[in-house]
Amino acid sequence: MSPLVVLLILLLFSCSPSSSVPIGSRDILRAIDIDSNTGPDLHDAAVDLNTTNFDQVLRNTPATYAIVEFFAHWCPACRNYKPHYEKVARLFNGPDAVHPGIILMTRVDCASKINTRLCDNFSVGHYPMLLWGNPSKFVSGSWDPKKDKNEIRLIDDGRTAERLLNWINKQIGSFFSLDDQKFENDHLASNASDPEQIARAVYDIEEATSTAYDIILEQKMIKSETRASLIKFLQILVVHHPSRRCRKGSAEVLVNFDDLCPSDMGTPNKQEATDGNGKGALRNFQICGKEVPRGYWMFCRGSKNETRGFSCGLWILLHSLSVRIEDGETQLAFTAICDFIHNFFICEECRQHFYEMCLSCSVSSPFNKTRDFALWLWSAHNKVNVRLIKEEASLGTGDPKFRKIIWPSKQLCPSCYFSLSKNNDGTSQIDWNRDEVFKFLVSYYGKMLVSLYKDKGLLGDDGTDRVSLEDLATTTNAVVVPVGAALAIALASCAFGALACFWRSQQKNRKYLHQLHSLKNI
Repeated sequence: MSPLVVLLILLLFSCSPSSSVPIGSRDILRAIDIDSNTGPDLHDAAVDLNTTNFDQVLRNTPATYAIVEFFAHWCPACRNYKPHYEKVARLFNGPDAVHPGIILMTRVDCASKINTRLCDNFSVGHYPMLLWGNPSKFVSGSWDPKKDKNEIRLIDDGRTAERLLNWINKQIGSFFSLDDQKFENDHLASNASDPEQIARAVYDIEEATSTAYDIILEQKMIKSETRASLIKFLQILVVHHPSRRCRKGSAEVLVNFDDLCPSDMGTPNKQEATDGNGKGALRNFQICGKEVPRGYWMFCRGSKNETRGFSCGLWILLHSLSVRIEDGETQLAFTAICDFIHNFFICEECRQHFYEMCLSCSVSSPFNKTRDFALWLWSAHNKVNVRLIKEEASLGTGDPKFRKIIWPSKQLCPSCYFSLSKNNDGTSQIDWNRDEVFKFLVSYYGKMLVSLYKDKGLLGDDGTDRVSLEDLATTTNAVVVPVGAALAIALASCAFGALACFWRSQQKNRKYLHQLHSLKNI
C-alpha cells in the first residue's frame, strides 16, 4: 500500500464520525466552523429584512426604536461584526429577549440584488452601516448624510457590542448591560401613574387574543355545547376589537366557522375541526395576523415570568370592548363575555368567581347603556383585585413591582374620587364619582389605547381605519377607462355592494339564531 493511500485513510478516519458532510464539499468548512464553536448553536436574534417586507415589519413593530444594519454577505468585516450585533440583538429581540418591545434590531443584505434600490435610498456607502430611528421613519423613507437634520441617525460608534450598547444608552438615557438577565426589575417602568403607557397595551391585547385562541384549540375546548358562545364572542371581536389585525382575523375565522366546526361536530364522523395535536383546520387561521403571537408582553409584562401577562392582557381586552359597544349591544356583549369566560378561561377558580359575578348581575334588570356595562366590568375587576390583594399578601405570590390596587388610582384619575379614607382593617373606603370613572374608562381604553396605532398611520385622523394597499390590492397608477366599461364596472360594483350588505345583515342577524346558554340554566 502506498504512503499516499495510507495518508488518505488516516485523514478519512480522523474526521468526526457524526459528520455526514462529503469529503471535498464546501459544507465541510461550515461543519468544522460550527464544531469549533464552544457555545450553543443560537438562532439569529436580528430580523432579516428585504425590500418585500421592510416597510411591513417596521410599520407593525411595537418597538419604540429600530436599528437597521446594512451589510454584504461577502464582506469579511460584516461576518466578524455579526457576533457583536447579535449579542446586543438578543437583549431586545424575540420571545427570550431581556428587554422586549424597546428596540427592533434588523439587518439588510445589500449584496442581494433585490435590495439594491432599498440600500440606495438609505445612501449605504460602507459595510457594515448602522442607522437608528423611530421605526415609522424608516417606512418608505430614506437617509441623506448631507442633510443637517435627519430623523434617522447614523450610529458612528458601534464597532463592538459594548460600544453599540453604550451608544444606545446615551441616546435614550438607559442603563442596559450585556449582563442583564430576563425579568430584572431595574428596567421595568411602573405604569401606575402614567396614563399614556396604556398605548403600549394594544400589542398585549393582540397577544392575549392570540393566546386565548391557541389555548382553545390546544385544549380542544370547542364542543357542540360551547361553540355558540365562541361564535358570539367572535362576532363582538369582529366589530369592536381595538386591533384591526384581530378584527380581520376574527372575521376570517367566523366566516369559515360553520364549515370547520359544524353544530353536529360531536358525532364520530364530524371531527375535522381538530386533529391529533388539538389544533387542526382552525389552526390555519391566525386570529391576529402572522406577526402574532410575538412571545412577549409590553404593558402587561411582570417582573417575574409567572406574573401579569395573559390575565392582564385579557382584562384590558374586555375593558376595551366594554367602552366600544353601542347602547343596544350591551346586554348581548355582557352575555357573550360571561359565557366566553365560563366556557374557555382555563383557570378554574378565576373562571368560577367571574361567572358568579355574572350570575348575580343577570338576575337584575338587563343592561341598556354602554355606561352601565362598562361600570359593571370595572366594578367586577376591582372586586377581583380586592380578593387577590388579600390572597397574594398572605401567600407572597404577588408581583413586587406591580401590586394589585383598587383602580383607577387617584394619581391616574383624581376626579374619579369624591372621597378616600381608610377603614380600621386597613382597607380603602372610596366614594366614587361614577360619571367621572366612566369618562376615564372611555378615554383610557378608547382613544388613548389605540394612540400608538394612530401615530403609526394605521388609523385615520378621525380614529377610523385606514385601508391598506395590501387589502385593496389595487394599482397606484391611474388608468383611463372607456365610458361603457366604466358603466359596467359601476353596475358590477353596485351588485357586489348589495351582496356584501346582504352577507353583513345575515351575520348581524346570525347572533339571534345562535342561542347562548342561559346564565340561569348553567
